[in-house]
Amino acid sequence: MAPQTGAQVIAQALHNLGVTVVFGLVGIPVVEIADEAIKLGIRFIAFRNEQAAGYAASAYGYLTGRPGVCLVVGGPGVLHAMAGIGNSTANYFPLLQLAGSSETHLVSKGGFQELDAVSLLGPHTRLAIRPPSVESTPIILEGAFRSAWYGRPSIAFVDLPADLIQGETTSTEPATKVSDQPRPAAEEAKIFQVSHRLKTAKAPLIIIGKGAAYARAEIPIRQLIEQTCIPFLPTPMGKGVVPDSHPLNTASARSTALKHADVVLLLGARLNWILHFGEPPKWKPNAVFIQVDISPSEIGRNAGSTSAALGLVGDISTITTQLAHSLKDWSYSPSISPYLSLLIASAKKNEASAAQKASQSGKLPLTYHRAFEIIKSTLHSLSPPEDGGIVYISEGANTMDISRSVFPVHHPRLRLDAGTYATMGVGLGYAIAAHAAYNFSAGEGSSGPVGRKKIVCLEGDSAFGFSGMEVETMARYGMDVLIFVMNNGGVYHGDEDEQGKWEELRRRTVEGEEGGLRSTSLGWEVGYEKMAEMCGGEGFLVRSEEELERATRRGYGSGKVVIVNVVIELGKGQKLEFGWQASRKKGKGKEGEAKL
Repeated sequence: MAPQTGAQVIAQALHNLGVTVVFGLVGIPVVEIADEAIKLGIRFIAFRNEQAAGYAASAYGYLTGRPGVCLVVGGPGVLHAMAGIGNSTANYFPLLQLAGSSETHLVSKGGFQELDAVSLLGPHTRLAIRPPSVESTPIILEGAFRSAWYGRPSIAFVDLPADLIQGETTSTEPATKVSDQPRPAAEEAKIFQVSHRLKTAKAPLIIIGKGAAYARAEIPIRQLIEQTCIPFLPTPMGKGVVPDSHPLNTASARSTALKHADVVLLLGARLNWILHFGEPPKWKPNAVFIQVDISPSEIGRNAGSTSAALGLVGDISTITTQLAHSLKDWSYSPSISPYLSLLIASAKKNEASAAQKASQSGKLPLTYHRAFEIIKSTLHSLSPPEDGGIVYISEGANTMDISRSVFPVHHPRLRLDAGTYATMGVGLGYAIAAHAAYNFSAGEGSSGPVGRKKIVCLEGDSAFGFSGMEVETMARYGMDVLIFVMNNGGVYHGDEDEQGKWEELRRRTVEGEEGGLRSTSLGWEVGYEKMAEMCGGEGFLVRSEEELERATRRGYGSGKVVIVNVVIELGKGQKLEFGWQASRKKGKGKEGEAKL
């Protein structure tokens, strides 16, 4: 056997593991790994910042159901990539993080970009390891891949020192592709108990989380809901596991559904801040929660001892099938309580309110609701939701929260947002991951009848700024992503409707005078669309309904990256309110409060 370099051994191991895409940002010494991977047919997506690369790799893991791979340099590269590691940890996205490091004989001497990354990342990953030799590297990479994937998705980190990457060997044990992970079932006795609880409930509710989408559990969950007629509520990234158009979807009556439900089946959702910890006043005080999770540690968390005793540990798809079989001769009857009537009345009221906001035609500047209505109706005329031809990426507080209820999703894994960690800056990395998952030749992602998908980003202007240079990454790799930047001139809201007044505020800030720009201020009508143009894409600045409709059509049909810069009302003077911070003492909340 001819000698192989460590870089060749690592690239071959990734290839043997079935890795088709690596996200990252190279430098010495990891550039050799990337180049060898490319020779083997692995696509390497080179980013402008390790943070966005980490976000992309984590989202790719979620969309494909196998760990995404991120490759960065050591030291500062690892520190930047930690954002992706934190985001993966909070969302339970599978991630294999690889990083270079200084030569082993220079440890503690102040080597180039020296960092004890294994010690740093050990507490934040399931596995953090440095291979002791080139020969051992393939098996260690195989174990790391499995560690990130099996059970509850997690992160594995492999530190690759320069002398290992550049070393040589003539003898290695090759890595082999990791088989699909087991899908454990729940105990039959527990299934019987849970079935009894659901049958005797007066106001049952099924919560569908992004864990259900990740688990590819859409078929058994749809069967369970059709069979039992239990109302369901999707979390934002759980949308599409069951079509949003389904009559049992309670998303339009979310607060009412939570407040009155007495028995709640959680499928791939956690009782964290997104679901108000399962606590009053959002929830009924004596509500029983039945948690279905792959991890035993999640059972009983924020749910109490009574609910913990009903928890089901195992694969969501397998357990849902078990429940459907156990409940095969039963369906929920609305006659036993006024629950469904309350949900219908609440949904009707809220949908009427939303329709009224969306129909405010002719007003300038555009409102969020009106702008989203135009974008939605235009996109639907080009790609109906039932086709599953569009992936929506959404971030930015107002942009994300309002768009969540505007754009219907009929298939799973077609909507991504800031998620459990409420991470701003994930949008463009997620969009690149979605394009890779659905539109690259490997086609590792799947959802809905349409294969190739249009990736649509709905970005707040503040959120867009976190990773705006990744527009160049999209252009470089021919990714025809359609980006809408909702430009209100600030974080949450802007300062002034007139440019002259804004310039005066700016002057006061520059001169150090009182009464200048607030901490939430951004620039006046920044020309974000020019970022696409400078990279060879197309940009549109729009203010009116007609301009927005035309730009949406042109952007959808373009084969280039497109930015539509949508100037909307500033919302100045509005009080910042967050439903998830509501005090118990207040006991109040609006139906449409922000919930990721």
